[in-house]
Amino acid sequence: MTEIPEHLRKRAEAARQKAASSSEPADAPASGGAEGGDAGDSRIPAHLLERAKAARSGSSGGDAGTAVATAEPAGGGVATAAPPVAAGPGGHTQRLLTVVKSGSIQDVKAMPQDKVHTWPHLLAVEFVAALLCTAFVLIFSIFVNAPLLTLANPNQTPNPSKAPWYFLGLQELLTMFHPMVAGVTIPGMGLFALILAPYTDRNPSNKPEDRKFAISLFTVFLMFWAVLVMIGSFFRGPGQNFVFPWADGLFFEL
Repeated sequence: MTEIPEHLRKRAEAARQKAASSSEPADAPASGGAEGGDAGDSRIPAHLLERAKAARSGSSGGDAGTAVATAEPAGGGVATAAPPVAAGPGGHTQRLLTVVKSGSIQDVKAMPQDKVHTWPHLLAVEFVAALLCTAFVLIFSIFVNAPLLTLANPNQTPNPSKAPWYFLGLQELLTMFHPMVAGVTIPGMGLFALILAPYTDRNPSNKPEDRKFAISLFTVFLMFWAVLVMIGSFFRGPGQNFVFPWADGLFFEL
């Protein structure tokens, strides 16, 4: 709390003296009436009670204080009225304000977000991954020799004749089903299922535990195709017969 300024103290003291001087004439009749009465009568006169009630009702919000009438039985039962609490000029109550530090009216709180900017969080990771893949291919090409084969002889078909590894899944289906089923129906159903995947799974979460249906669907598709590629690459020999690579050899070239 700050100290009360000197000019406010002087103004309050002057108001108290003015109020005390204005209440003295009103106290004289009250004292005389009390002295002429019975010495043992210490009751407050009716006009003093009325004056106290008027002072209470005239005070603004009770800040200036209420005029309280008191009775003093000593000295022949003289009744006096206490002076009212002083008010400021014009009857207004004086209030002292304190100085506080300025601050923001709005309480701004940062809300947590589950999104980040593409740069540098995503592009930096992708750039590092591209560098690692390039380094792996470079080192692999140094230690693994991959020469070109001789020119193909149209009069001699190699046995077995295998497609590149990424088509060996379809070639393996041809050994099990009719060409219409293996080449059109099954691949078409797979593509159609992949097209409908965003509409069948509308979960916006990125957590694996919340995307069980989508992860299960993709896992089944991946394992189905991986098994077909592995069988066509390592377990098919001359005439597309089923062989064991550790017994009959490996009929596959990168």
